[in-house]
Amino acid sequence: MDTLERQIIFKLKSRFFDIIDTENGFFHYEKLLDEMLSAIKALTGAAEVILYGCNEWKQEFFIEAATKSDFQLSTLPPSISCTGLKGWIRENRQIRSRAGETQSEELMLPLIKGEQLLGCMFLIGGMDSFNTLPEKILQELSGECGQFLEKAQGLAKIVSEEKRYKQLYRVTEKFHSSMDMDMVLGEIIYTLQEVYPTFTYYLLLSQDNKNHGDLPIRDLEYDSENIAAMQAYVTGAVQFEDSVLEKRSVLYAPLKGKQGVYGVLQVIAPNTLMFPKNEVEFITLLARTAGSALENAQLYQQSKRLIADLQLINETSHRLNSNLRLTEMMMFMSEQILQSFDAEEAGFILLSADGLHTNIMNGSTDFFHTKDASLYIRYIQKKIMKERESLFIGDFSLQNQKKVFRFKSIMAVPMTQSGELKGFALVMHRSPYHFSFETFKLLQSLIHHSTLAFTNSMLREELEKMVVTDHLTKLYSRSYLDERIHLSMNEDIEGSFILIDIDDFKTINDTYGHQVGDEVIIQVADVINGNIRATDIGARWGGEELAVYLPGVSLAGGKVIAERLVNRVFECSNPQVTISCGVSYWNRGRKDTYPALFKRADRALYSAKQSGKNKVVLESGENFFI
Repeated sequence: MDTLERQIIFKLKSRFFDIIDTENGFFHYEKLLDEMLSAIKALTGAAEVILYGCNEWKQEFFIEAATKSDFQLSTLPPSISCTGLKGWIRENRQIRSRAGETQSEELMLPLIKGEQLLGCMFLIGGMDSFNTLPEKILQELSGECGQFLEKAQGLAKIVSEEKRYKQLYRVTEKFHSSMDMDMVLGEIIYTLQEVYPTFTYYLLLSQDNKNHGDLPIRDLEYDSENIAAMQAYVTGAVQFEDSVLEKRSVLYAPLKGKQGVYGVLQVIAPNTLMFPKNEVEFITLLARTAGSALENAQLYQQSKRLIADLQLINETSHRLNSNLRLTEMMMFMSEQILQSFDAEEAGFILLSADGLHTNIMNGSTDFFHTKDASLYIRYIQKKIMKERESLFIGDFSLQNQKKVFRFKSIMAVPMTQSGELKGFALVMHRSPYHFSFETFKLLQSLIHHSTLAFTNSMLREELEKMVVTDHLTKLYSRSYLDERIHLSMNEDIEGSFILIDIDDFKTINDTYGHQVGDEVIIQVADVINGNIRATDIGARWGGEELAVYLPGVSLAGGKVIAERLVNRVFECSNPQVTISCGVSYWNRGRKDTYPALFKRADRALYSAKQSGKNKVVLESGENFFI
């Protein structure tokens, strides 16, 4: 190489050295390319210089820079292609030159580094413009420009990566500054939009995706079109899906934390046959960082839910162990379930010892006392008695049933004490899949902790009833009746008292024996229990004498009840007996006492017995004959 040629190459290298100025901290890749082309233009005397880059994924050239800004893609000769140019260079390793259609000369310099084709540079000038440039100089120019372009691309990559990792650091800081799930998901999307404005992306989440606004979030579901996404989710490794027909490449990066995979980030790169390799590492790191943040947010939310659940269980257990009456206890439980689980109906069903009969406990919502509830109860009863397991149904329906069921979401938990099935709790909502599995587990824990309190309350009330109940008739004892009448006369406005005597009871004992006499008393007691309200008090006064107290009932009302009892005993007893009734009454408008109330009823009963029996007599002395 002669001195002139050496000077040309030296000038080019010096110019390239001056162009790459990183001391001031500024770096503009496009400006570097423009100055490189200007230097080549000045040294070669070319009229125009165009730099074509090679898109590895599209396998085509594109104009990357030009000394004339209005050059279009059509400037590239149609005979040039990435594949063709690579093959030609491997075979010839020569500079290519041809005459243009407008009497101009076009000189092509391939820009190569090692075996990699970085692009090519077109020098355009008049005819014979480049005859003064020997082949050796052109090859040197090609090599120097290739090295310069590689360094410029390397610096551009470093700057780009530095910018991206600064973004990643910013995102990581933001991720871990909040435990809000929506904020984490939103920041993932914002970062992708900022870095890859031409890409399309979706978050495929494996868990509940509600209340995330307009974020591009989808459920992660297994189907024939989602195999790569599921593989990324199951294996925890990045997956690719390239489509030649759709001219796109898709990356699936798992959102992975330390304890598991929480979803998949789907990134779609358009107009490419292979996902850009230099983007895979950044997206993978972003997905990994997002996975850790999602895990932390979920763990935080789970811990909050766990604390709330424990508080609910603790509060419920405390209330249930505070000697509440059974009805009060069930009402409290029902309210807690409706409020905490966003349920529409809550019921507590007791089972008989043989499991054939059910009893709806007081405190259950009103629906369970309707006919429509029986179908749900029967189905759940059979399942729980057979499997002895809790039921979690997301979309309730029955085979061969044309009826549309009102409630779709159902949770049922058996109430078991000492291995014995006492009943079950039933919680329902109209919407399908309304309850989460966490809610179901909480209900199981709540019922498990509450069953002992239920059982103890029932036993306590049974014992209390045994203390105040006559063992033969199952009516209340006289002492309990006295207590309730005293309480009523302090709290109610009025009340009626019925004193009842079985007519000619000694004759029954003498004729049929004392056992039949007891059976007759039981029959009369059953008539009483079957014809009074739950708030009324039926009691055994002593021997064959019985009594009924009707709180809040007038004298006329007491007369109606007494007449009904007289009629029913006459119709239903076997052997047939009759009863006589004396009715007394009190109200708050006059001064009265319990002993006076009893004496008036006793005098009325005596009057009924003396005037023919099988009748009702009011305290006023006016007789009402049956």
